[in-house]
Amino acid sequence: MSAFTVLPAIDVREGRVVRLHQGDYARETRYPVEPLAAARRYAEAGAQWLHLVDLDAARAGGYGLAALVESIKACTPLKVQTGGGVRRAADVQAILDAGADRVVVGSLAVREPQRVIEWATAHGAERLTVALDTRRDADGQWRLPVAGWTERSELTLAELLGIYSTAGIRHLLCTDIDRDGTLAGPNLSLYREVLALAPRLRLQASGGIRDVADIQAACEAGCAGAVLGKALLEGRFELADALALEVPAC
Repeated sequence: MSAFTVLPAIDVREGRVVRLHQGDYARETRYPVEPLAAARRYAEAGAQWLHLVDLDAARAGGYGLAALVESIKACTPLKVQTGGGVRRAADVQAILDAGADRVVVGSLAVREPQRVIEWATAHGAERLTVALDTRRDADGQWRLPVAGWTERSELTLAELLGIYSTAGIRHLLCTDIDRDGTLAGPNLSLYREVLALAPRLRLQASGGIRDVADIQAACEAGCAGAVLGKALLEGRFELADALALEVPAC
């Protein structure tokens, strides 16, 4: 089994490092660190991967962090997984040309899964991460809001997992929106449900992680990695302690 991967996250809005509470753009916390400086800090702590999100583009389209990706790749040894506003094949190519190792596709992965599958075929399954951000509706179904979580899709999480799990997609990032930015702990039952439906996918847990114990729990639930945002930015634990969990035993 491949090693569990810890991915420190940097969400960028208007050039600043921010975190949103439950995906709400009106409930934003800004942090006094520049994106490149944050990436350097994570690299110095021993991170191998960085998860980078363009929040402006997530709503409006038009990924705008290519120059930042180039700087991160020039200044650090980090592998970069990044997305936000990826709508066209040209967006995917531009992000890869900037040096990114994986392109994260969110809204379009919900709206047009066949196109995303075609991109994975063209570039290789290792170069793409499908991001399915989800919220449970009153009817008990896991739904998939899009466009920076501002619009609702009628497709369910289970329906899309069925499509992607048989199409050769390798990497899946799944966020429980109601846990995102809350430090309430990850939704382990959601991740177990996802893996029961799509056991071949390498699942990255995202949303709510507050300490190293949560990372260990995600690992034990079968996740292949965890994205760490607010807890790291607020110093809830040391990145080095999280990275010590990157062992095949998970």
